[in-house]
Amino acid sequence: MAKTKTSFFCQNCGGQHAQWQGQCNACKSWNSLVEEVVEKNPTKAWNDTATKANKAVLLHEIDVETEIRIDTKDNELNRVLGGGMVPGAVILLGGEPGIGKSTLLLQLALTSDHPILYVSGEESQNQIKLRADRMGETTPFCTVLSETQMANIFKQVKKNPPKIIIIDSIQTLQTSRVESSPGSITQIRECTSELIQYAKETNTPVILVGHINKEGSIAGPKILEHMVDTVLQFEGDRNHFYRILRAQKNRYGATSEIGIYEMQQNGLQPVNNPSRLLLSKAQHGLSGQSIAAAVEGIRPLLIEVQALVSTAVYGTPQRSSTGFNTKRLNMLLAVLEKRAGFALGSKDVFINLTGGIHIEDPAMDLSIVAAILSSHHDIALTQKIVFAGEVGLSGEIRPVPKIEQRIQEAARLGFETIITAPHPALTRPTQSIEWIVFQKIEEVVGYLFG
Repeated sequence: MAKTKTSFFCQNCGGQHAQWQGQCNACKSWNSLVEEVVEKNPTKAWNDTATKANKAVLLHEIDVETEIRIDTKDNELNRVLGGGMVPGAVILLGGEPGIGKSTLLLQLALTSDHPILYVSGEESQNQIKLRADRMGETTPFCTVLSETQMANIFKQVKKNPPKIIIIDSIQTLQTSRVESSPGSITQIRECTSELIQYAKETNTPVILVGHINKEGSIAGPKILEHMVDTVLQFEGDRNHFYRILRAQKNRYGATSEIGIYEMQQNGLQPVNNPSRLLLSKAQHGLSGQSIAAAVEGIRPLLIEVQALVSTAVYGTPQRSSTGFNTKRLNMLLAVLEKRAGFALGSKDVFINLTGGIHIEDPAMDLSIVAAILSSHHDIALTQKIVFAGEVGLSGEIRPVPKIEQRIQEAARLGFETIITAPHPALTRPTQSIEWIVFQKIEEVVGYLFG
């Protein structure tokens, strides 16, 4: 009898080692190596016939045809995917537990007019049915299978070939080609490899749900993200209503697009006008509030910024921010103290972006500064002013990209003034909005607070 071949895999990064050792050579994590069987059965799981070999052709002889994408009936998902799902694409969807990954994919299955196989290794068919009833959607095209064995899944696929396959989740599947527990590095890699092979040979899109680890990245080997065609990340705070769908990798489209959803009682609803929704609860006449013209991907968003500046009760002042980088907040406070003469070293400063959305756009700087100074002076800013500018270490206001889209979005929502840095290549906007440019942070302070 042949000796069983085993190897040691890092559960953090997926690195392979010949023998056990305390520290992984790749990611330097401790006590993360686990022994797994790597001996494979040479037979294929879904098709026993030999795969036809492809023939090499010259590049100029390749006939490029326009790929017909599959409409998901979800405008936000179509936007992130680049116009719909490409036949044969393998999509990996990751996100925190309870963020709405299964809800999003079940809605996709319930609203599609193509045959879809929804495979769940975490929920029973009754649980899926109850969740579908809460959404209030019905369709004759969705087939539900509660299974974790790859061989049984491919039996169902051969019996009734679907147009789209949804796997929830890849960490629960197990193939008989390797002898290890579900969720292990080897099982995740082999199950994904079989699904990719099926998707490419039959032109069937496959959507995989992936768990994430405590660092926020997708669990399993890092090669999993390289194997698939598209990696989507579902983000948001479970205590807020809004969810953001980002494309971290997309072989069939750009990664600059985002989709925004609102979690409601009957499921996830696409948000077509997020700026108006985020600004609907703005309170007039209160200090410490400003409006920022940010850009997420290529979509302009108007975000309400809230700031609170108070005297520190304890010796060390607090610096806290929700939705904004705390390190960048500390940098802006240092610029205000050094360049504008505001003594904020003994003040507690709190920043909050409404809606639970996290923004990394440098154009938020000017709005953050305006909200901090408004709270510091206890003077309310007019709600008809929008800010869009990056603040440098010397106190200069730097121009930001996509300023035309920011101005158009502000004018569309009825704002009267936008404060930015000078943009030499940009002409004055034709909309009914006043465009004021400043070069230094001291000029903005003088304009707002005299």
